[in-house]
Amino acid sequence: MGITIRQEEKRDYTTVHNLIKAAFANMQESDHKEHLLVERLRRSDAFIPELSLVAETQNGTIVGYILLTKVEIASAEKKVLSLGLAPVAVLPEYQNRGIGSALIKEAHNRAVAAGYHSVVLLGHKDYYPRFGYKKAIDYDIRFPFDVPPEFCMVKELAPNSLNGVHGVVQYASEFTE
Repeated sequence: MGITIRQEEKRDYTTVHNLIKAAFANMQESDHKEHLLVERLRRSDAFIPELSLVAETQNGTIVGYILLTKVEIASAEKKVLSLGLAPVAVLPEYQNRGIGSALIKEAHNRAVAAGYHSVVLLGHKDYYPRFGYKKAIDYDIRFPFDVPPEFCMVKELAPNSLNGVHGVVQYASEFTE
C-alpha cells in the first residue's frame, strides 16, 4: 500500500481526532481519551509541530497518526531533554499493513534530523522492541505512572545518548489532566 507521511496541518485536526478515537475504541488498555490528550498537547509548550505526523493514502485519506512531544528525564543532578511517543494510531481497517511501523520509523528519522537523542514511551512490550526500544528500568529511568516496568521503554536515537542519564520521566502537565 502506498502511503505518504507528512506533517500534520491544522486542517487535519478533526480527521485526526476521529482517527485516534476509532483506533483506540476497542483497546482494553486504553482510557479512550487519547484524542483529548493530543488536543491538549497541541496547545502545550511540549508540542513540536514537525513531529506531529499523518499517514495518508494516495487518494489523500488520512489513515494513521503519530506524535512525539518534549519530555524530560530528571534526576537530582540534571534534567535531560527527550521525546515522548504518544500516541501512534492507525484506523482499524488499515491496521497490520505496516503503517504504524512506517510512522514510527519516520518519526524517529525526523527526530534525529531535529537534533533529539532519545524517545520514551509506554507501550506494548512485544511491539516496540522491534524498533530498538528497551526497558527503561535497564537505564535506571522510571516513569511517573503505576505501570509494570516491561511497558516502560526508551530508545536511543544516537549511540550512547542515554549513558549517564537516569531519573524519572517528566511529562508535560497536559498528560495528567
